[in-house]
Amino acid sequence: MTKKIVLAYSGGLDTSVILKWLKLNYDCSVATYTANIGQNDNFDEIKLKAKNLGVQEICIEDLREEFVKDYVFPMFRANALYEGVYLLGTAIARPLIARKQIEYAKKIGADAVAHGSTGKGNDQVRFEIGYYATDPDIKIIAPWRLWDLKSRESLLEFAKRYQIQVPKDKIGEPPFSVDENVLHTSAEGKVLEDPWLPPPNYVFSRTKNIENTSDKPEEIIISFENGDPKKINEETLSSYEILKKLNYFGYKHGIGRVDIVENRYIGMKSRGVYETPGGTILYYAHRAIESITLDRETAHKKDMIASEYAELVYNGFWFSKKRKQFQEIVDTCQSNVNGDVKIKLFKGNVIVLGRKSENSLYDLSKVSFENNEVKDQQFAEDFIKSQFKKIN
Repeated sequence: MTKKIVLAYSGGLDTSVILKWLKLNYDCSVATYTANIGQNDNFDEIKLKAKNLGVQEICIEDLREEFVKDYVFPMFRANALYEGVYLLGTAIARPLIARKQIEYAKKIGADAVAHGSTGKGNDQVRFEIGYYATDPDIKIIAPWRLWDLKSRESLLEFAKRYQIQVPKDKIGEPPFSVDENVLHTSAEGKVLEDPWLPPPNYVFSRTKNIENTSDKPEEIIISFENGDPKKINEETLSSYEILKKLNYFGYKHGIGRVDIVENRYIGMKSRGVYETPGGTILYYAHRAIESITLDRETAHKKDMIASEYAELVYNGFWFSKKRKQFQEIVDTCQSNVNGDVKIKLFKGNVIVLGRKSENSLYDLSKVSFENNEVKDQQFAEDFIKSQFKKIN
């Protein structure tokens, strides 16, 4: 017997229908939990909508700083890229929301949680693994796997029947679905389902079309401490404000668009169009400062675990022992990742102009072409011969 349910609530059509459906099908009260992770939502409207649907316990939590500082930045310290291009903007948000939703459930005495993820997507896995990682005994309700509402039309009919308010622009068939937070915006489905067809311009909201960006490049300096960005152009900012400001630069210069056909964890391929403006700048800047502060062995081993780290995040295993072990390995080598990276932003490009650090391992005297002593040449010859012996 379920006592109380906490629903992950966005205020959209799906979760509003789910909210009413839960009330009709479970003889208990339903509370809502909404995480503010930098998405462009009207949280007053979300709260009012939940109230109008009879919810008495409503939680809207500001997680923007925690999201960037404790989830986004650790992932970027690892240089994680899924399938070589995806910066994991949706995947990294789910474990935080799941953990906080469970914490709120415990606080108000709820014994069940619910989410609005569909049975074909990755998010159902990410949310539910996050729930179980926080509370192995929690009851999980996934309406999309339980109810008989199988289409958007059926959701709209349900909303009409129970007088659930639906904005006029949501009544027609949406051209694509969107997920958003401070790190990225993702779009998939409908007009994007055919991977041969380019995405329409109206899909993009976080980056200017390259044709509309400035014809003048812009230079910025990002300062790192222990692998995390701390300053932009000598201005110290919070983690959230750092990413927000990088997003602004990325937007201006059309940086961070990715069109990918990815392999979902559940075994199907999906075409996604992502915008990660600030994250793209940060990714290249972090690799640049690592290039002079990490030794070869460390840098190469770090690259070897980056793809597996990314896969763990993508699949929803943020709280797993293996991801945590990888994080320890990554963070151990970040104590020397300090210094400045100078970057040029221009027409969708992130161009590294320079990098400097007090911890730099770069030795000009060893690499200069003006210093070619005979003994150095002999050392190179002996080294090559020894390496050849290893492979024969």
